[in-house]
Amino acid sequence: MPSRTSSRRRTAKVPAGATVINMPRQRRSGRGGQPFIVVVPTHPSWKQRLAAAAGRAVWAHRRSLLPTFAALAVLPATALLHALAWWSGLVLAPLAAAPLVGLLAMQRRRPTSDRTTLAWRIALALLATAAIAWCALAAAFTPLAGPLGGLWLLLWTLAQTGWLIVRHTR
Repeated sequence: MPSRTSSRRRTAKVPAGATVINMPRQRRSGRGGQPFIVVVPTHPSWKQRLAAAAGRAVWAHRRSLLPTFAALAVLPATALLHALAWWSGLVLAPLAAAPLVGLLAMQRRRPTSDRTTLAWRIALALLATAAIAWCALAAAFTPLAGPLGGLWLLLWTLAQTGWLIVRHTR
């Protein structure tokens, strides 16, 4: 029978970079009193570092990415709208003409002779009309049915590019 005061230690292999905490032997343990090894990683993995860097970048540029967030929110919203009430696309379809009516009203109230201003007004009205028409079609037929996925990608690209151009020129 070995002595309890024996100085012989039981050791286990420990991976590099791990912190080891040795627990004293328990008298009535079920495993014969073997030491516990708690492995605590000291450095985050490359996946954790990449995720943290991406999160910091998105947070730092959150105002610049507003059209992206809006596009990513509209996609599942229209899918849910289609699942709950497919006929809502019929209700949304007439609203697609609202930006064009707004453009005509703007030209009557505040006419402009500057070609750049007129071009921006027309481009924004067309983009808004296409986006509302896409919402109506996505609510009626699902967001990724047929060419709607490609149209969503095109609208998102145009909106994000226009947003970055307008924000950069300010």
